[in-house]
Amino acid sequence: MRVVGSGFVKKWKYGTLEDAVIKGSSNISLNKIKEDKGEYAFYGAKGFIKNISFYHQEKEYLAIIKDGAGIGRVSQHPPKSSVIATMQYLIPKENFHIRFVKYFLHGIDFEKHRNGSTIPHIYFKDYKSEPFPLLNLQEQEKIVAILDETFSAIEKVKTNTELNLQNAKELFESSLQNMFENRGEGWEEKSLDNLSKKIFAGGDAPKNNFSKTQTNLYNIPIYANAVKNNGLYGFTNNARVTESSITIAARGSGTGHTMIREKDFFPIVRLIVLTPDTNLINLKFFKYAINTLDILKSGSAIPQLTVPMIKAYKIFFPPLKEQQKIVKKLDTLSEQTKKLESIYTQKLTDLEELKKSLLQKAFSGKLV
Repeated sequence: MRVVGSGFVKKWKYGTLEDAVIKGSSNISLNKIKEDKGEYAFYGAKGFIKNISFYHQEKEYLAIIKDGAGIGRVSQHPPKSSVIATMQYLIPKENFHIRFVKYFLHGIDFEKHRNGSTIPHIYFKDYKSEPFPLLNLQEQEKIVAILDETFSAIEKVKTNTELNLQNAKELFESSLQNMFENRGEGWEEKSLDNLSKKIFAGGDAPKNNFSKTQTNLYNIPIYANAVKNNGLYGFTNNARVTESSITIAARGSGTGHTMIREKDFFPIVRLIVLTPDTNLINLKFFKYAINTLDILKSGSAIPQLTVPMIKAYKIFFPPLKEQQKIVKKLDTLSEQTKKLESIYTQKLTDLEELKKSLLQKAFSGKLV
């Protein structure tokens, strides 16, 4: 038993997590069960994978991700099932309620037990000494009942908030599409090539003639699949783009993402740059119009776009004065949508903080 110290409930006796659970290991890889079939459930980090012909655990158990993304995430699984080798079994001992243990594990900050940088992992030996309240089953059941009811209510609010967030995003996208589908008189159709003074693929950011100690002058995109990320360096080079332009991510997970560039910048090889003919098209209107296109992706493993593909796309556009009016409306709607997204995102953050607070209270004796 542990002596009650600061932060502990005086009437509670404490041990460690190791007093409440038995650790178990899995050696099952996806390759091992690739051709295997059966009636017993097999789970991975994202949930059910398939049924196989054998199982590791006879009774209901907990599993925790110990390797890779999501370390520390805990899940509850049915009897006669198994988990993948990147997860670890945590089996509650006799007189320990499985959901009481699960809630306790949800309250642990596993980042402090994290090892490795490329592939993160956690070891039971590192977190097994977390102080664990040794309550009788009746007390555990009281706490579980309160948390079950409260967390269920929070999840309903969270689900509705996520739906509202998605609806806010879709509202703008729908309005944008409608704006370009319900065209009035005087709209023309031209290819992106004919609406641009030039379209070209970016080159490698220059590696010479610069110093990180120099005054930061120009935006330099670092990653093609994250056009929103910029580095700032103070150097000049012939590759620098000096006109207001639109960049399109041409490779990787962010393929198709567009951004307006009004300051000088150096486009890397994974960006396609379009410099609009402002006698025909407004810069912001051009970006909104491009965002309505179904940007095709080529290649199976890594999606990518090419300059010839971009040049061939066509858009409709009205006279410049009407373009400016449309831009003003879309900018206003975009701003309103972003405010809603910010509200809903903050609400989701607050709900997660509430759950953490409730868990802290539950295991410090403040719920019962």
